[in-house]
Amino acid sequence: MTPDRLQRINSMLDQRQPDLTVCMEGVHKTHNLAAVVRTADAIGVSDVHAVWKNETMRLSGGSAAGSQNWIDVHDYSKTEDAINALKQQGMQVLVTNLSDTAVDFREIDYTKPTAIILGQEKFGASETALKMADQDIIIPMVGMVQSLNVSVACSVVLYEAQRQRQAAGLYQQPRISQQRRQRILFEGGHPIFAKACQRKGLPYPEIDEAGQIVASEQWWQQMQMTQDAWQNIDDE
Repeated sequence: MTPDRLQRINSMLDQRQPDLTVCMEGVHKTHNLAAVVRTADAIGVSDVHAVWKNETMRLSGGSAAGSQNWIDVHDYSKTEDAINALKQQGMQVLVTNLSDTAVDFREIDYTKPTAIILGQEKFGASETALKMADQDIIIPMVGMVQSLNVSVACSVVLYEAQRQRQAAGLYQQPRISQQRRQRILFEGGHPIFAKACQRKGLPYPEIDEAGQIVASEQWWQQMQMTQDAWQNIDDE
């Protein structure tokens, strides 16, 4: 891993917001899936949740145009399970929905742990999501249309969350665990070895401050490569 790549990955990880997330409920159009994940990555969201109405639908590696490599996607088959998991993490659950109790999305305090439910493109959020959410939110509109594209709505709300969190200093202090940082540094900085570990069922080694692999001789033997040989390749 080059020093520039190490610096870039660490800078990204230093600004990740593990207690800010979105949950896509039945979102199925490829361009919307990709846009939501790309926006989440841009905002510093570290986890995205997805409820799949069709078991054959899953967020493929290509759908997110590379952004998924830096975000953990959690899959569910039931909305209830997804929202319960979010609430167990102490998150306030918001859902975009036009109702008598809905408030302007800018009135929400996003410095609190927050999950935003994004409903299906055609029908919106389900009755289960509306019932279990803590608050309905709306994005005010004065034109003829009454709703935005789901990925656009996601971007609007997340950038308000980013604005509030930056003002509160939440982007100025690293907030992810060291264990998670180590995993992402290894997968992002040494992807070939990460895939080999996954294939061979081996644990990930430690990554030092210079971005280099720190592993036992046995680990290198299981990789069928010596550390000297790897360093020679890495230096080329």
